[in-house]
Order: sequence, then C-alpha cells, then structure tokens
Amino acid sequence: MNQSHPSRPPAPPCIIRKATSLDAPVIESLYRELVSDPHICVLPEQITAMAASPHSLLLVADVESVVCATALLTICPDAMYGTQPFGVLENVVVTPPMRGWGLGRLLLGQVERLAADHHCTKLMLLSSQTRHEAHAFFKRCGFSSDAKHAFVKYRRDFAVP
Repeated sequence: MNQSHPSRPPAPPCIIRKATSLDAPVIESLYRELVSDPHICVLPEQITAMAASPHSLLLVADVESVVCATALLTICPDAMYGTQPFGVLENVVVTPPMRGWGLGRLLLGQVERLAADHHCTKLMLLSSQTRHEAHAFFKRCGFSSDAKHAFVKYRRDFAVP
C-alpha cells in the first residue's frame, strides 16, 4: 500500500467519515493545496447543509483526529437508466505529507461503496491537466481517461451577463 515510501512504518489507523462544520478550516486548507485561488471560502454552515443533503457526501480522512484528505461525491439524478443516478467526484486532495500512506485509496474506496449504495451507474471526476501524479493515482484506482473527454466552462465565461 505504501509503494512510494518503502522505509515508512505502517500508517496509523484512518477513519473515513462525513465532514462536519468543525472541519471547515482544514478542508479550506486542503483546497488551497489543490488550487491557488484567493476566492476559496469553506463555510461551516455550507458543510452542515451538505451533510443534510442526500445528494452531497463530503468525506474526510481522519488520522488520529487530524483531517488529512477530503473528497466530495455528488449523486446526480439521471433519466438514462430509469432511476439510477451517476456520481460526480470533486476536490479529491490528500495533504502532501500524508501522500503514499494509502489514505487516498481508502477515501476512494468509501466513495465507491457510497456510489454503489446509491446504485450509481458510473463515477466521473475531473482533474487539472497538470496534476500528473493525481492522474496516475486515479488510473491505479481503476478510473479511465480513455472512454470520455471532459470539458469545463467556468462562470466567468458564461454567455450571460
């Protein structure tokens, strides 16, 4: 499990759990490690609202009461396969000092279990073109970039005033 750091001892136990409002500051810090955007603002009340939603699952990896990773799974209703939804995975980040311990794999394993529990037909994710290590990780976890091509249009580029 710890291929990139063979001299490390085993990682301490990790708990994958739903985020709470108390996790807001550390989740914001993790997001800032993911992208440099001065507009990042993780609000405790938004995390509380998301926790109450059956469609938004904001998860964290907790190691010895320290949040070290996060991922957001959104369950999206779909008309293509009856009542089966699909899942969108966003903002997957493991703090750099904890990479290589298997936390990301545990986190994505829980995401897959939740997606299966919700009868999702597929999981989709986007990753910045420059995150080559993340791409290799996602491929090792069974995600493929061969079947689909992703496109993004940000609000600043919308054709409405």
